[in-house]
Amino acid sequence: MRKDLRTAIRDARVHLEGAQRIAVLTGAGMSAESGIATYRDAQTGLWEKYSPEQLATAEAMSDQPDLVWSWILHQARVIRSVEPHEGHNVLGTWQRELREKNGALDIITQNIDDLHERGNADVLAHLHGSTFSFRCFECDAPSDYELQTATPEQLAARPELDQLVLEDPPPCTQCQHGFIRPNIVLFGEMLPQQAMNDALDAVRSADVALVVGTSNIVQPAASLPIAASAAGAKIIEINPNVTPLSEDADVYIADTAGNVLPELYR
Repeated sequence: MRKDLRTAIRDARVHLEGAQRIAVLTGAGMSAESGIATYRDAQTGLWEKYSPEQLATAEAMSDQPDLVWSWILHQARVIRSVEPHEGHNVLGTWQRELREKNGALDIITQNIDDLHERGNADVLAHLHGSTFSFRCFECDAPSDYELQTATPEQLAARPELDQLVLEDPPPCTQCQHGFIRPNIVLFGEMLPQQAMNDALDAVRSADVALVVGTSNIVQPAASLPIAASAAGAKIIEINPNVTPLSEDADVYIADTAGNVLPELYR
């Protein structure tokens, strides 16, 4: 039976008291609270006729690099148009405090935005990559390219508000004939193995795992709370919607990260 909110938060605090190692697993719901639509949500405006499944593939980037790159720029501008919410900011503060006590708060996210970083937290593993780091599409060499997102004033003046203006991706400076792509996991690609290894190490050494705003359906990320529980960690789920994990979590809190994480930290 679902506990009322106050009782659930109280029980979660009991598990967190004295915890030296906390693993935080975040999904799309964490970013949606800041105003970023989930990856598969319908596109808006000039991108309405495209779906992420059409654009976010290696085949699409090979065939129409200007179209896919322009869509990536659009996504980046959406990300940079919103701010981290209080849940992001609390994790940054909590992480620093535990480090000072020789503990750890490890953040593992399925999100490709930089809201955790802008909330002053370090991310151990971006399981699906990041919109703001790059490598060559051809030779895979890492790139130090920095994505410059437009200001609201610049966006207001852009002609793409009336018609779709496509931009070519920057060339690779290593192989000279390739072009760069973001370090995100496109449809059909494998998750970065190092990120998954780091995530497994973190959850297996955690005293508590906070599972925040994720559907707990997409694999292999959905296996991480199970691995944490098998290693002895207490599982606290924060999600306004029930997921396949909710029944088995030690504590399920039916609310959003922005509301709950500050309460748990306090």
